[in-house]
Amino acid sequence: MSTPYPFTALVGQDDLRLALLLNAVSPAVGGVLVRGEKGTAKSTAVRALSALLPQVPVVAGCRFSCDPAAPDPACPDGPHDAGGATVRDARMVELPVGASEDRLVGALDIERALAEGVKAFEPGLLADAHRGILYVDEVNLLHDHLVDLLLDAAAMGASYVEREGVSVRHAARFLLVGTMNPEEGELRPQLLDRFGLTVEVAASRETDQRVEVVRRRLAYDDDAEGFAARWHDEESALRSRIVAARALLPHVRLGDGALRQIAATCAAFEVDGMRADIVMARTATALAAWAGREDVLAEDVRQAALLALPHRRRRNPFDAPGLDEDKLDDTLEQSADDEGDGGDDDPDGGGPGGGGRPPEGGPDAPDTPEGTPDASDAPATESEGGEAGQDENASPAQSPAAGGGEQQAVRAAEPFRTKMLSVPGLGEGAAGRRSRARTEHGRTTGARRPQGALTKLHLAATVQAAAPHQRARGRAGRGLVVRRDDLRQATREGREGNLVLFVVDASGSMAARQRMSAVKGAVLSLLLDAYQRRDKVGLITFRGADATVALPPTSSVDAAAARLETLPTGGRTPVAAGLLKAHEVLRVEKLRDPARRPLVVVVTDGRATGGVEPVAQAGRAARLFGSAGIASVVVDCESGPVRLGLAGQLAGELGGTAVTLDELRAESIAGLVKDVQGTRMRSVA
Repeated sequence: MSTPYPFTALVGQDDLRLALLLNAVSPAVGGVLVRGEKGTAKSTAVRALSALLPQVPVVAGCRFSCDPAAPDPACPDGPHDAGGATVRDARMVELPVGASEDRLVGALDIERALAEGVKAFEPGLLADAHRGILYVDEVNLLHDHLVDLLLDAAAMGASYVEREGVSVRHAARFLLVGTMNPEEGELRPQLLDRFGLTVEVAASRETDQRVEVVRRRLAYDDDAEGFAARWHDEESALRSRIVAARALLPHVRLGDGALRQIAATCAAFEVDGMRADIVMARTATALAAWAGREDVLAEDVRQAALLALPHRRRRNPFDAPGLDEDKLDDTLEQSADDEGDGGDDDPDGGGPGGGGRPPEGGPDAPDTPEGTPDASDAPATESEGGEAGQDENASPAQSPAAGGGEQQAVRAAEPFRTKMLSVPGLGEGAAGRRSRARTEHGRTTGARRPQGALTKLHLAATVQAAAPHQRARGRAGRGLVVRRDDLRQATREGREGNLVLFVVDASGSMAARQRMSAVKGAVLSLLLDAYQRRDKVGLITFRGADATVALPPTSSVDAAAARLETLPTGGRTPVAAGLLKAHEVLRVEKLRDPARRPLVVVVTDGRATGGVEPVAQAGRAARLFGSAGIASVVVDCESGPVRLGLAGQLAGELGGTAVTLDELRAESIAGLVKDVQGTRMRSVA
């Protein structure tokens, strides 16, 4: 076993270290979610924490780590006799992103269960993590079916395995720690709320600190044991402090004043439910114990808010996480004034004498400024050739005569709830919530011979396959003689996530401010829908003489929304270039992720004006999608009393369907998926 990097040797990352230590003091806090860019010691810090945790007393020989003082009466290895206790190190169990359900919750030996009638159960990672740490790197990439199992175990403190009439239950209480890079996608809200604390980490910009990080890492890589030995005293001292804080924790008093500050803070930041209040109370108590005090002060409440609320106050997946510290201080001060005595000596505290200092540049960083233009800007006009007129306040560099006719980016209109767009047919892609697919979860639709390991037994089909051979196999006892060739895998139908590729017209004919604002609002609404349905998204824009991949396919819908917000407009309309660029992106993505089916959403008014014979070129490019059977939808942005219907013609060439901006939010597109499928079938015929 390799020597872990010492926790005390970490450089900087004060908020991350504090959050992890608070959970070591009080596991009831509920775990930590670590958000940040790659290469910021997220995984190193989590792995280093496990070496600091106190040893755990367990029942000797129990595979489920029962506590000798209070063994689980329903333990599959029980009942446990008195005595036989032993002590072992606390475990840190890693859950791989691509793990199977059986690996997480455990697996039943189906052949023994059928042939011998016994419950032969092999524990999974949840059993291994009981009374320890369950660590999920890249937790935002975890498949939905594993997320569901984690949510159940975290809520009930137990894992249930129900399969073909055989039921097993065992305790599963663990400290959940996850790390993620927000650029790769966000977490489901239900799982996000299960993490007690969250911290934002970033690489230091201070030269001396970066030098020290490199120096220590090189020393560790050269001689891990020697490096760990040099930090032995610091590690021992920190371990002793954790033990002392755990012993002090039951004696810490959380007064009414502190409780009112906690409630007032959660109410002021409009968090959902009551879990935030409870987590803040537990965190503030742990902060006081960590500081060696028996009373919770206002500085503990403030620090608890900075750790426990940023990920709970988000109202929209495109909002930046964080807290307004000025608002937090005002709330705490107002709460203390209302009480007359809020149970604290320094309402604006936050120094090291408390549970730790507030994060610097972490979750409380100021929000990203909104777009520079506002709705009062003079609207651009549309010329006969599809060019945008010059804004009266535009600089010469932005005028058409200066090259390109680029207009300033306009702010998106308010997003709205859209109807579901999906890919026709039955796919086999990653689990999601958009299109029909064969999945490991969902309703059972049939049975087949297993390809590889058996994961979902179809009991009736297995018995039917084995029954005719019982006499030839010499069956004499009560058990059914089952062989591997008899086993049948259940086939199930659920939902998959797709690659939703947006191809957005940013030309001059789209540059009228009110229209482009509405277009951005519509695309933002579709992005929000893609976030909720666990899709990958990509963004291509076309204007002037060419098309640009503004965002390669990614799971980060936030990144797509940010690129959309700064999208400039102006110039001619090279529809063919946009479609050809989209076709190339899909070709490359097919090699990377062949099971994920694409849905192309073209947002345009259909006025092709760029290049030689632009309309004919656009038609030829569109027919590439129709011939390949790629599902597509054209969002028709044409406005005004006179409409040419060019977007509808483009949809016909694509083999898809067209829908106006107004219809995108109306009930009239409830049959849009059928239209997509029917149009595509007619084009193929």
